[in-house]
Amino acid sequence: MRPSRQAATGQVPDSRLLASVAEFTHHRDIDALDHSLVLSLAELVKVKTVTLCKRGESAQFPVDSIVVCTHGNGQGFVVEAVDPSPDDESVQTIIRAMETVSTVSDTTPAGLHRLVIPIRRDQAAIGALMLESDEALEGVRDLVEGFARIYCNYIALLNESERDKLTGLYNRRSFDRRLQRMLKHRRLRARALAEGHVERRQFPGDGPHVYLAILDIDHFKRINDTYGHVYGDEVILMLAQQMRTNFRQGDVLFRFGGEEFVMLLAAQDERTAHSALDRFRRYVDGHAYPQVGHVTVSIGYARITENDYSEIVLDRADKALYYAKQNGRNSVHGYENLSSTGELAPVALGSIDLF
Repeated sequence: MRPSRQAATGQVPDSRLLASVAEFTHHRDIDALDHSLVLSLAELVKVKTVTLCKRGESAQFPVDSIVVCTHGNGQGFVVEAVDPSPDDESVQTIIRAMETVSTVSDTTPAGLHRLVIPIRRDQAAIGALMLESDEALEGVRDLVEGFARIYCNYIALLNESERDKLTGLYNRRSFDRRLQRMLKHRRLRARALAEGHVERRQFPGDGPHVYLAILDIDHFKRINDTYGHVYGDEVILMLAQQMRTNFRQGDVLFRFGGEEFVMLLAAQDERTAHSALDRFRRYVDGHAYPQVGHVTVSIGYARITENDYSEIVLDRADKALYYAKQNGRNSVHGYENLSSTGELAPVALGSIDLF
């Protein structure tokens, strides 16, 4: 919690404005950037809440995440990530602003003044900022739009550093941060559910278990040697596009380099995870790639527990992948199932040999 030091609406000294911009743009982690943005705006303007909404890819519910800054006890601020509920009137207002790429200025059902500013990139909205206050907010519209532009430009730079340049998927550099973020979110949600603070409603990416899967293109060296690296790169690019199409919004996709991909999947159980991965394997098997033609993939996966290290989980999934490669390729195998049947020995801490 941070102490309150708000200025009157529309009366922000230049020194404080510059200090706030410097404060939130020094972050290199996107979660920290999001939290700092809403806190900076809450400190600059008299508001009840500042909300940052990030757009998702689902047409049914185009919201990926929401971060809210509100007044806490002692006139301080509390910043937290919240589950985006499709039934929330404020969320529907934000979605409308993002879809129309237009500012919304209205009053909430509780009588608060509300201002919603889309975060624009290339004639579309990648998110929105929403302010709610007892006072009229038209006087701070230019300020909020300026913060939205700075945030949009800055997050584009951060995203570029986290993305694989060929496919646009997350790169290996961002894997540990993303995995830890997912585990943290799930631990917090599990605690909130246990304490009765949130409803037991399922949102995109939620599920009792998370699985880490490693996908490898079979005989990829043969593709490069036979058809050349240009066609090899085209296979990798098309495969990445197919992964985006076939997996859910909440699943996180990475390219680790070469022909190797990693996925973080939320699933109700092992059978559900296996089914999703095998469905994609069969999709690839039935697809004809330009010039190259028939391509297959092998996949190994392992369940993640809340206390796991990323290296341990990677090693489990890698051993399952190696088993698939050694037993005919073009197949999907889970580490837990292979261990229970005696096909694989359990992975012990300190015995890791990645890839």
